[in-house]
Amino acid sequence: MSQKPTTPLLDTVDLPVDLRKLGKEQLRQLSDELRDEVIDAVGSTGGHLGSGLGVVELTVAIHYVFDTPTDRLVWDVGHQCYPHKILTGRRDRIRTLRQGGGLSGFTKRTESEYDPFGAAHSSTSISAALGFAMANKMQGRKGRGIAVIGDGAMSAGMAYEAMNNAEQAGNRLVVILNDNDMSIAPPVGGLSAYLARMVSSSEYLGLRSLASKVVRKMSKRVHSSLEKAEEYTRGMVTGGTLFEELGFYYVGPIDGHNLDHLIPVLENVRDSDQGPVLVHVVTQKGKGYAPAENSADKYHGVPKFDVVTGEKAKSAKGPPAYQNVFGDTLAKLAEGDPRICAITAAMPSGTGIDRFAKAHPKRTFDVGIAEQHGVTFAAGLAAQGMRPFAAIYSTFLQRAYDQVVHDVAIQNLPVRFAIDRAGLVGADGATHAGSFDVTYLATLPNFVVMAAADEAELVHMTYTAAEYDDGPIAFRYPRGNGVGVDLPETPEKLEIGKGRIVREGSKVAILSLGARLAEARKAADQLDARGLSTTVADMRFAKPLDTDLIDRLMRSHDVVVTIEEGAVGGLGAHVLTHASDTGLTDSGLRIRTMRLPDVFQDQDDPGKQYDEAGLNAPHIVEKVLSALQHNSTGVEEARA
Repeated sequence: MSQKPTTPLLDTVDLPVDLRKLGKEQLRQLSDELRDEVIDAVGSTGGHLGSGLGVVELTVAIHYVFDTPTDRLVWDVGHQCYPHKILTGRRDRIRTLRQGGGLSGFTKRTESEYDPFGAAHSSTSISAALGFAMANKMQGRKGRGIAVIGDGAMSAGMAYEAMNNAEQAGNRLVVILNDNDMSIAPPVGGLSAYLARMVSSSEYLGLRSLASKVVRKMSKRVHSSLEKAEEYTRGMVTGGTLFEELGFYYVGPIDGHNLDHLIPVLENVRDSDQGPVLVHVVTQKGKGYAPAENSADKYHGVPKFDVVTGEKAKSAKGPPAYQNVFGDTLAKLAEGDPRICAITAAMPSGTGIDRFAKAHPKRTFDVGIAEQHGVTFAAGLAAQGMRPFAAIYSTFLQRAYDQVVHDVAIQNLPVRFAIDRAGLVGADGATHAGSFDVTYLATLPNFVVMAAADEAELVHMTYTAAEYDDGPIAFRYPRGNGVGVDLPETPEKLEIGKGRIVREGSKVAILSLGARLAEARKAADQLDARGLSTTVADMRFAKPLDTDLIDRLMRSHDVVVTIEEGAVGGLGAHVLTHASDTGLTDSGLRIRTMRLPDVFQDQDDPGKQYDEAGLNAPHIVEKVLSALQHNSTGVEEARA
């Protein structure tokens, strides 16, 4: 591994107030040192790299020009915030990124006053920055709202909803569009930089404001003609017509890596009395680090890597990743069924849809960061006889809940939801944990909700969903690799609402939903060793419940424990409701539920997260023994 980089100038900067003491001529060196520090830190921890490298100069320029934290800086998504964290008093902890007790990989309000708004989901920054701007305006306080939003995040409707309501904020709102999806060369020459400085200057803004007031007093026809002429001319030169229509004054595009261009424009924006303003900045993901620049994904998210060579740490070979099992299975099923198609919301590789796309490109749709549209689009496909699979992370499907209810469930349309990252997700923490999908889907009429216990079950559930045309159906599966079971050569069509017994006992019954099945088996081994004969059932379905299986196990066992990797309101709640409705709770049966705790768990090693959540085998054993303490016979058996 390389030595820690030499950073004499960066060593003098702890907070933005220190940065502002530097001369402009020193900012290039500072940016180079900051980039080296980010590369070295992420090399030792893993995390998001390419996005942060792309905004190094922009981060320096924003903190240099604006009065943060009085000016509230909101980073959209937040995965590009590592340079920001280094410059805002957290450099000494930057090598704890995404680790238990360490810095979050995203912005987080509890970490620093320089993180005024937590993020990790896309397209929220303009709304939040507008809120800060308007609050300061109404309270007569200093401070702007500054939103930095990527071009990918601009594919979500929420960004435009915010912009459509931004006019009242005036010059208190600044939106910086970080465009890293286009070539830098065409728009960043001297003419473009000159034009950007000119149109953001106070003189130009003042003349434009005066001209607007004059022409409003002229006839409507002349006014309209002049507006159209100006709009057309500025649109040709700077491409800002759309943003002007939304009430923003557009400046750009400018080179986001050229501080000599970037800082004068930001200073003009800061000092103007016009607004709101949108500054279009063009950057390059992975900038300044050759391995990232040359990588197809620009080192978007990386494990630990060698800083000198760029070689990523290789994980030991093991079972296939769940998303790849899903993608391969769906691609194979689609060979024989032309109705199968797939939708992803900007996460093709994360969901395995990239594998489907290679085999069936014309039946693959990446709708961008637009989950709401994606779900309703799938509903339209289903209504017209297709078999759409909407492959969306659990935490991102939350963004489209109204569409799930209104456009899919109420109309009973057979949309298939492949819900990735269900349960705890380790280093990504609370913002990406799939904690709530069973709760928010299993309450909906018409829905079928499944959970895969392992990769073989995922194959069966993908096929079952493909063949199910009676309404919406969802199946969830965790992040990471499978447990190592053999994949079936021929998938099985599961009977809807029926679980399976994987281990037969007589005294204790463990009802498992999803990926905690392996821990339920371990717990059963430990309970059997104590003389407590234990049944383990893989429920497979959270809805409809296998009530026949539940009734049989409740009537034949002394203790029933449900376990699931989800929030309250899932399998356990539905089993308790069934037991109450049918009078089974009146028999003295001890029912206990195990689920994720009612907290947002911070990032950590997955094993530690499960221990904290109380969802490992020892916790199951403890839950059973606790239930038996009120039964003397049970206590004797437990002590045996």
